[in-house]
Amino acid sequence: MLSGMATSTLLPNSRTEPDGSPLIRVLSYNIRSMRDDTDALARVITACAPDLVLVQEAPRFFRWRKKLARLAAASGQVVLTGGATAAGPAILCSLRATVERTEDVLLPLTPGLHRRGFATAVVRFGVVRLGVISCHLSLDGKERYEQGGLLLDRLTGLGAEHAIAGGDLNEGPDGPAFRLLSASLQDCRAVAPWGGETTWPHSDPPQRIDAVFATKGIEVLGCGVPLDRPGVTRADLTAATDHLPVLAALRVPVA
Repeated sequence: MLSGMATSTLLPNSRTEPDGSPLIRVLSYNIRSMRDDTDALARVITACAPDLVLVQEAPRFFRWRKKLARLAAASGQVVLTGGATAAGPAILCSLRATVERTEDVLLPLTPGLHRRGFATAVVRFGVVRLGVISCHLSLDGKERYEQGGLLLDRLTGLGAEHAIAGGDLNEGPDGPAFRLLSASLQDCRAVAPWGGETTWPHSDPPQRIDAVFATKGIEVLGCGVPLDRPGVTRADLTAATDHLPVLAALRVPVA
């Protein structure tokens, strides 16, 4: 349990500190192209009440925009950017966020491997600007490490003092790409553990390959798989997709 905070709430009722610093929830979720129980998926997202949803494996083919829009509407979100135009990653957001700009980025293609990309945005919560990236790194170790470096470059290039990145890294905390990211950014789960840890329950053994990262100035209040959050059931988590989501509660300071 977090100090002074019940695990069932993860954030206090107020979503803004007296100095104007916003308190936000960020959810990272591999939704496996919405091939599973989309009603369960929407219920999980809704129960987490996120301000930002960093999606991986969004629909990329027939009527993909409509499918992603339906998921957003069913879970109290709007589509910010991404999907097929970012080769799978996408960003959803609540109406608390004011959008400054978005960009979908396709990464260099290695012959024989799957095309990868980033969904990126700069948003505002009150007076605070926040850079955002959703990513899904390669299955190939060498390419994955290179993509980790490109992610850090892109995060800096967003030009926001504070930024977050999240997604399916396809490796655990001991992997080279994961270590590269956590050397420059806060691995939110490691900083303030909350809820469950492993995110890919169908592997043997289960692994933590999904993560949310934040730049050093952001205060991490808690981060983990929302196993005990009200409204999130194990049945829905199992039915929604083959990954478990990662929920992070963050305080973004006013510059």
